[in-house]
Amino acid sequence: MSIKSMTGFSRAEGASGSLKWHWELRSVNARGLDVRLRLPAGSEQLEPKVREAVSGHLARGSVTVSLSAESVEGAQQIRLNEAALRQVIEATQRIRAITDAEAPRADGLIAIKGVLEVVENAESAEEAEARSAAMLQSLQEALQALVGARAAEGARLKSVLSGYLAQIESLVGQVEASPARSPAAIEARLKEQIARLLEAQSGLDAQRLHQEAVLIATRADVVEELERLKSHIGAARELLEEEGAVGRKLDFLAQEFNREANTLCAKSNDVEITRAGLALKTAIDQMREQVQNIE
Repeated sequence: MSIKSMTGFSRAEGASGSLKWHWELRSVNARGLDVRLRLPAGSEQLEPKVREAVSGHLARGSVTVSLSAESVEGAQQIRLNEAALRQVIEATQRIRAITDAEAPRADGLIAIKGVLEVVENAESAEEAEARSAAMLQSLQEALQALVGARAAEGARLKSVLSGYLAQIESLVGQVEASPARSPAAIEARLKEQIARLLEAQSGLDAQRLHQEAVLIATRADVVEELERLKSHIGAARELLEEEGAVGRKLDFLAQEFNREANTLCAKSNDVEITRAGLALKTAIDQMREQVQNIE
């Protein structure tokens, strides 16, 4: 199973009775799981179930869940407010009693605000429960689509990360095979450095200089760093094949990669090894930037 990204989008529609709706889900990177809801008025009772559904599908990411709903055609009725109409008629009669105004027409009366009302069809408790269940079912569809979108993006990220790991492996191989790490090359550099020191300071103890040179050569050895880097490469490749949320593990591993690369550069006493170490740090930084997108 491929790793998953934390970035994705999905949409699902549904209808029940006199209402139709659609869900829109958007997710981006986050340290944990952060669910933000945008529900229409009257849908507040769905909130706990929506949060539960999201956490059942996703482990990390900032997820915005939006629900939009509207009544279907025929879901509303026009009702005559007879009490308001009577009050209007009584008012017009008083007006006619003190003026020569004509009797109002029906079209004029119904144009007065409040005489006609648009009301929603009444919904029974059973219908409301069925509608909520249908809404949650379509939310499940949207969540499954979001998981699919994140998996597709994860597959792309896996390919990118595999490329960086191959690049890191190649650079580690370059350092490991560098002629500058051979005993003969190290000995030649140390002899040259010691000769310069002896030439400048004739009073220096050659035996003591030899001992110090051995210590320097030992400290400059990067065998352990190279072995740990190769171990990290293997661990990262295993994580890319694991199921579930591995983003935090990969992020920690990327930090360990960077630690070893820093040590390698600090120990380097050769231009080519330093150049390879800097290229290694660049590849690791680029890899870590992509790791931030993984669930």
